[in-house]
Amino acid sequence: MIEVSGLTKKYGEVLAVDDVSFSVSKGEIVGFLGPNGAGKSTTMKVLTGYLAPTEGTASINGHDIIDQPLAARAAVGYLPESTALYEEMGVVDYLRYMGRMQGVAGAAIQGRIDDVIQTCGLATMAHKDISQLSKGYHQRVGLAQALLNDPPVLILDEPTSGLDPAQIVEIRSLITRIAEEKAILLSTHILPEAQNTCSRILIISNGKLVGEGTSGELLDMVSGNEQYSVRLRGGDGTLRRLEQLKGVTAVSSNMENGELAATISAEKGHDLRERIFDTAVESGAKLLELSHTSTSLEDVFLSLTGTTGRRSGQEGGSQDG
Repeated sequence: MIEVSGLTKKYGEVLAVDDVSFSVSKGEIVGFLGPNGAGKSTTMKVLTGYLAPTEGTASINGHDIIDQPLAARAAVGYLPESTALYEEMGVVDYLRYMGRMQGVAGAAIQGRIDDVIQTCGLATMAHKDISQLSKGYHQRVGLAQALLNDPPVLILDEPTSGLDPAQIVEIRSLITRIAEEKAILLSTHILPEAQNTCSRILIISNGKLVGEGTSGELLDMVSGNEQYSVRLRGGDGTLRRLEQLKGVTAVSSNMENGELAATISAEKGHDLRERIFDTAVESGAKLLELSHTSTSLEDVFLSLTGTTGRRSGQEGGSQDG
């Protein structure tokens, strides 16, 4: 439902998006990750018709964004990071106004309002002014307006930004339900959210797409050796025996307060926990600690972009998005 091919966007000499290609199908939630200024928001603004591409193209539900801009825009529901709501309006009045702005037929508006209020869990808030709503309900209203014309595609820019943990869970669950019938492109700086919510993840850095796949596929891209941390006491020759275990590639160690602390590296796919335990017992050592260090999505993000993942996705102005 979203097809992007060779998309490029320049601001003067600044290359904000560089030959990006990807697709999003019906029923998918595709996460869009990248550090500040990577090109995420710029890409989303091109897809939603706010910016024209310099090169390349994209289609939304089969409509080319350049040749058929009105049809492409009509096929997209967009939730920007900073949702501009009219605080002085009531929820229903705001949705009715937005429905008219989006071209929803007059006779159909009330039915669509009823549907999105139910879908977005706004029934108990429908009679209130938007100024009376919490941040979480602001996001629900923003999502409701994006759904008013029942678009096949949703583009959500930081939909859980500024929400508390409980609100994040609620919005995440709502997005997951909506995705059953739609294609969703979702940017986020919360890496666990991408891992838990998205069927695939795109990682962009300096305008280029540097990673794409499921969480598992991305982990495989950068996963090297398995690593184990071991702390034990006593047992002459234990370290030498650990070095000789099949699959072990390196062992580093040091003594701390009479205890041996070791880091064991092993070939990928070798789970050595049971053999490490048996080796320690057979050597007469007392095993005090054994932990397996796994590659995380944050490790993948760091490896592919050269930045930390904690603030990825928090972008400034349009030229550095």
